[in-house]
Amino acid sequence: MTVQARRCAVRAGATPQAIGRAATLALYDELALSPKPGLVTLVDNGSHADMDARSFVRSLFALRGYFPRIAALGQVGAGFAALEQCGVAAEARMLAATGGVNTHRGAVFQLGLLCAAAGAVAQQGAPLRPAAVRAALVAHWGAALALRAQRAPILPGGRVARRLGLRGAAHEAAAGFPVLFDTALPALVAAQARGLAPRLARLDALFHVIAVLDDSNLALRGGLAGLRHAQAVARGFLAAGGAAQPDALARAAAIGRDFVARRLSPGGAADTLAAACWLQRLADL
Repeated sequence: MTVQARRCAVRAGATPQAIGRAATLALYDELALSPKPGLVTLVDNGSHADMDARSFVRSLFALRGYFPRIAALGQVGAGFAALEQCGVAAEARMLAATGGVNTHRGAVFQLGLLCAAAGAVAQQGAPLRPAAVRAALVAHWGAALALRAQRAPILPGGRVARRLGLRGAAHEAAAGFPVLFDTALPALVAAQARGLAPRLARLDALFHVIAVLDDSNLALRGGLAGLRHAQAVARGFLAAGGAAQPDALARAAAIGRDFVARRLSPGGAADTLAAACWLQRLADL
């Protein structure tokens, strides 16, 4: 096969539709994981009184066309303003589907940007490797994201992050999502390499993210003390062996009860786990 033919094969597999479908499936991967401290699963609501698994499924249906659309924008080299407009429209569809409940706002932002970056990589005929997706994100929209990070935040999570001196979502995006690429994905890959089943590997990766991410959702619900508590608990879980310890699921469930009692929900970590699952799904395109 010639180099040109190989590039055509990559483009044929990595369509905006395929990239977007992988994003929707990755969000379901995250939803289906249980136990998952403080977060909505298929069997419980975590720390949330206003949403459940049905809310998340309705949200996924509302967003299933968004991810291919923004991947297509990335494929044609659209500017950040076009991506932002696409994301705003998707968020409106999500809120309409859930009755005003924020189920996937973070994923609309993070996974949306990543899908756009994957579209840009696919347009070049290159394999959708994590490093290439990250480089495309920074090269095409890093400067615009850095400017966005300097704007006064509108959403509560952004406001609390700025007030507490945390790195918000826009700062994380402008830096190329370091927690995703340097922590979440390596942890997921390492857990699988150790022979952990997908459920346990994802749980292990989730705790790695909780341990280091400036999760504005945790800070919004529990203040800086709540965020630091969640990070310390996650570090303790990992120090004890993480998801490889014999009683990992029971320990994770106990941490979940503690998070619920404190009303803590690591929503940013959940979005990052979904993005790591998406990066792995890209390898099959």
